[in-house]
Amino acid sequence: MTGIRTVLGDIDGFDGFAYMHEHLIIDSPLIADRFPDIHLYDVDAAVDEVSACREAGAALMVDAMPASDGRDVVRLADVSRRSGVSIVVATGLHHDRYYGPLHWSNRVDADTLTELFVADLVEGVDEFDYTSPVIRRTGHRAGIVKVATSGDTPDARDLRNIEAVAHASVATGAPVLTHCEGGFGGVAQVERLVAAGVPASAIILSHVDKAQNLAYLRDLAETGAVLELDQSLREREEGTASITVRAVLSLLADGFGDQIVLGTDGARRSLWSSLGGRPGLAWMARDFPGVLSEAGVSDGDIWKISHENAVRALTWREAS
Repeated sequence: MTGIRTVLGDIDGFDGFAYMHEHLIIDSPLIADRFPDIHLYDVDAAVDEVSACREAGAALMVDAMPASDGRDVVRLADVSRRSGVSIVVATGLHHDRYYGPLHWSNRVDADTLTELFVADLVEGVDEFDYTSPVIRRTGHRAGIVKVATSGDTPDARDLRNIEAVAHASVATGAPVLTHCEGGFGGVAQVERLVAAGVPASAIILSHVDKAQNLAYLRDLAETGAVLELDQSLREREEGTASITVRAVLSLLADGFGDQIVLGTDGARRSLWSSLGGRPGLAWMARDFPGVLSEAGVSDGDIWKISHENAVRALTWREAS
């Protein structure tokens, strides 16, 4: 398979704005108890929010919640079907804070995790998201495999997860999405993943503009990885002075325009217009291109970072 794998099936491409790091469904007892501000469980609200994005020009979203931490592939498929927006589902693992020290994911080895991730990618995501002794694989497959690390130096849990994610990516050809805590840790992530056989061009580093360090972003871009910038929604009132705009301008000037993609990481109830928040996720497709244009970014470069680079980054390569 060398196309893009979405929750409703494989596609060759899409025509519109790509949201490369979103959270449309996050629903677990732990999330509801400890992180109520990101407890996103209502399919109707998600359909309304995503439909508003579609009307603003969005065509595809990557849902970045991986295995067993509040992901629900059945609900994501419903959101995609009803909104008309393609959704790429993640497998892999997130930070330990979304699981807890006694969670099963902290009691298995890398090979076991690899088997689960590969099954999500090529067979179908478990209906119960590995929260039940019963595994019932759906017809909805993951299209990307995710790993999160906690700092510049990966700890033992991080290293095990990187190994499992790398092996799953190499075995299937699926791209890798990472979480960079506070924007940092990307260099070590790329080094470890590349050493395990994942091409740098198949690695998408998330939240890196959060680091507020343009020299660091150049270092990341020099690895060959794709940089996902997602602070614009939170810094919208800063206009052309926002870190995301400054990062885009800096990376374009340094010749890294082919390695930029955009997201909102809008996993806050306070940001969703369908839940009474503001400004709504549609802001990125509706208003951010104008901000970039005002800053001097050409229409061609806006299309590249909002669409073309995403198509390339999400397209599976031939499996090794």
